[in-house]
Amino acid sequence: MSHTKSPLPSSSALLENSAVELRRLIGARQLSPVELLDASIARIEAVNPFVNAVTATCFERARDEARAAEQAVMRGDALGLLHGLPMGVKDLEPTAGLLSTSGSPPFRNHVPSRDIELVARLRNAGGIVVGKTNVPEMGAGANSRNPVWGATGNPFNPNLNAGGSSGGSAAALALDMLPVCTGSDTGGSLRIPAACCGVVGFRPSPGVIPSVRKSLGWSPISVVGPMGRSVEDACLQMAASAGMHPGDPLSHPLDPLSFLDPGTCDLSRLRVAYTEDFGACDVDPVIRAAFRAKIAAMKPLFAVCEEVRFDLGDVHRCFDVLRAEAFVAGMRATYERDPESLGPNPRANYEMGTRMSLLDSAWAQSEQTRIVGRFQPVFEGYDLVLSPTTPVSPFAWTKPHVDVIDGRQQENYYRWLALTYVVTLTTHPAISLPCGSDAQGMPFGLQVVGPFRADRRLLAAARAMEQAFEADAVLRRPRPDATALRAAEPALRSIVTAAPDDVFAHVPNDEASASVV
Repeated sequence: MSHTKSPLPSSSALLENSAVELRRLIGARQLSPVELLDASIARIEAVNPFVNAVTATCFERARDEARAAEQAVMRGDALGLLHGLPMGVKDLEPTAGLLSTSGSPPFRNHVPSRDIELVARLRNAGGIVVGKTNVPEMGAGANSRNPVWGATGNPFNPNLNAGGSSGGSAAALALDMLPVCTGSDTGGSLRIPAACCGVVGFRPSPGVIPSVRKSLGWSPISVVGPMGRSVEDACLQMAASAGMHPGDPLSHPLDPLSFLDPGTCDLSRLRVAYTEDFGACDVDPVIRAAFRAKIAAMKPLFAVCEEVRFDLGDVHRCFDVLRAEAFVAGMRATYERDPESLGPNPRANYEMGTRMSLLDSAWAQSEQTRIVGRFQPVFEGYDLVLSPTTPVSPFAWTKPHVDVIDGRQQENYYRWLALTYVVTLTTHPAISLPCGSDAQGMPFGLQVVGPFRADRRLLAAARAMEQAFEADAVLRRPRPDATALRAAEPALRSIVTAAPDDVFAHVPNDEASASVV
């Protein structure tokens, strides 16, 4: 094992500031966007080799945009919500002039000519795209490794995985490489990496942020959303990206700026329910023990904190069918052109879908409707539902997925995501909050589920919880020590096959990258 320590830039303390504080400093002319970008690039160059979170980059274009942002400040122009903030974009989202591979060999040279709506909104708000962040191939799975860019290591131990599919974004945030990163979530792709890396991942209600990439526009299971090092940072990104768009038929009129301040929440008045497993999920004893300790520590914060039981129906088969439908809709052209070009996870999902019938589809749609109904009674007596975010502590990145949990064989490569995909099926907003560490010394993620379509109420409660947790060593957010990083064994890029040499290409290619999350 290498014992070379990572050199840290002298400006590392600057990057520890929240995105909200960095934007305030820029607006007050106390921080130049150029200075901030230079610090971010230096940080990426220093620590990214240890975790492989940032993939394709566009540093020179970003420098041009940072200089223009600085000039706008000096002229006294009106500034956007993200003005001058360096930003990482999950590699499932198309970005103009910058490689957008989805981690899949058929798209290793895919350079879109246009930004997708999410990226366009964040750039219009002043965000400066610095690079893409790593994902599993086609977003399939919760271990961010693929044959184009390799694997992303955990910022607390690069030999372990960072979660997925927004694993690159989570690791980049945890190590202060970038103050703003995007994510997306079907079965837990925002929440799981946030839990693994000790940051915040918020899955909004369907339609709050338009998701124009999904092939099944009326499906509520896939959403895009923010990641951040704090709830406040997630709220900032929400304010810059929420709002109606015809590309997402589930989107609806709302006031994006209402997310800047979701309001106050008196925790002492909340009635909180908790569950270790939703009555349906396998959970490792280490995580059950950690969750019980966290609940014991936070119970005094609430008016009521009680365990509840659930019987939600056949959640696993329901998710199997709906997930397979999304893969069939999004990947048909790629699969029919060259199925061998796809990795085992996306192929498995596609082929599962081709074996299903209209009867399966109709049953799954009906069962999800029933699941939504079965979930509602808990909110007649409680304000929030708490659970672990993941059923296991982060495992070796060389292991594709979890095969066995608490002695029980998992049916497929994504069954271990059940704690989050059960919540996905309810369509309720959910957030993963950093909540201390587990017995392995790795970050523990607390999943907090809010009432139906009550995104702002959930964010207000999460912000209050985050502030309360900071005073308790058992509950406060753990932070990785970048000076202690060591090279992963084997190397994180060891599974790469002929990765692109030119990561900032200039020739547009408008072939759509079909991917799910």
